[in-house]
Amino acid sequence: MYTQTVLIALLAAVAEARFGQEQGNGAIAAIGALTNLGQPGQAATLSGTSIQFLLAAANPCGKLSQADLIVSELGTSDAAIAAARGLVAAEQNFNPFLVSIPSICSDPTLPTTAALRGVVPLIDPAVVGEALENANSNSSKITPFSADGLSVAQVMVAHGFSNFTAEDLAGNKVAASTLGTSASSSTSSSNDTAAVVVSSSAEAVAATSSAAAIVCGATSFVTVTRAATTAAAAVETTSAAADTASTSTASTGAGTAGTCTGSGSTLLCTSPSVGFGAVTNAVTGNFGGFVASTNTSLDFGLCVPTMKFEPGLDGRSDTEFTFQAQDPLVNKGQEEALNPAIIANRIHDQLTNVCGASQAAKDAAAAAQVLIANLGTKNNSTAEAWNAALGFAGTNLNPDNAPQTGLVGHT
Repeated sequence: MYTQTVLIALLAAVAEARFGQEQGNGAIAAIGALTNLGQPGQAATLSGTSIQFLLAAANPCGKLSQADLIVSELGTSDAAIAAARGLVAAEQNFNPFLVSIPSICSDPTLPTTAALRGVVPLIDPAVVGEALENANSNSSKITPFSADGLSVAQVMVAHGFSNFTAEDLAGNKVAASTLGTSASSSTSSSNDTAAVVVSSSAEAVAATSSAAAIVCGATSFVTVTRAATTAAAAVETTSAAADTASTSTASTGAGTAGTCTGSGSTLLCTSPSVGFGAVTNAVTGNFGGFVASTNTSLDFGLCVPTMKFEPGLDGRSDTEFTFQAQDPLVNKGQEEALNPAIIANRIHDQLTNVCGASQAAKDAAAAAQVLIANLGTKNNSTAEAWNAALGFAGTNLNPDNAPQTGLVGHT
């Protein structure tokens, strides 16, 4: 009995020592040292609350959201970004009595901050393959890997390490070997009810676009009809709401009558090239419809990459202004944010993930991210600068007509 007690105590001491080493990479201390940033005591609070995300029981996606929060609250200075990257790269503890490999986040939307994407974590020295992964991690903190549309787990696999379990925000776990290493194979456990992709014939689509809401049977869709060089150019709209084959033309209900054909969860919809009314959502608010950029060299595909700045979004008080993407397709799965960089990163990512934007459009969005980061502002002028940079100057920043109560933004 004595021997068993001593063994258990020794193993517990080893686990405690490893956790000490995990913090020893300086991540927690670096966050706490940012006392000159944010509100008084904010850095210390973030440092203290970050520790929980390195514990064995924590969901590995949690520390990525925490890293985004650090940037949101402490800003985008080099020191804040370095500290947030340190948390993303920090080794998360795991219980050696239960598992022999770590869990890594498989959510392709996290972290949402552009400067944090492409950073991969350290792993326990006892895990096979640790030398390669830990070298990758140390390198990525300085020069992050390419990660457009990829989860941290996918980036790790793409760079040679797969001895881990991939886990999403809901706690669903799969072997790393099942993950793809391209944006099209990104996995997420979110309960998506619809997704939109461009059909293969969309390569022939011209720069001018319009949109319409169409009704097929009992289901309403928002689809985009674009002036195309071939009659075959169309947009595929997939929806889990469509369970049976259907071919119908509707003349009543919300939106303009259109035709949808297909079966199962995939429908091919076409509509007249007309404008459509506001799409209202309790979280994302109103969206005025598809408009093309005034910069005709920028093709944003299915999306309108504009940003709004309103009070009261997503349950906040009517005195608190935050940023959010205006297009529901861009915004799907992303809440509003105090930090415009979070929304800018989301828009940029979605241009690749779901919008089918051209490379020139994606490059313009990346340049706009740098622009607003350099501005350092968090008010209506920030959203205006973003919209103008992409060819949407003069966009209504308050499409929901939220009451203006005097707060002009966060400086």
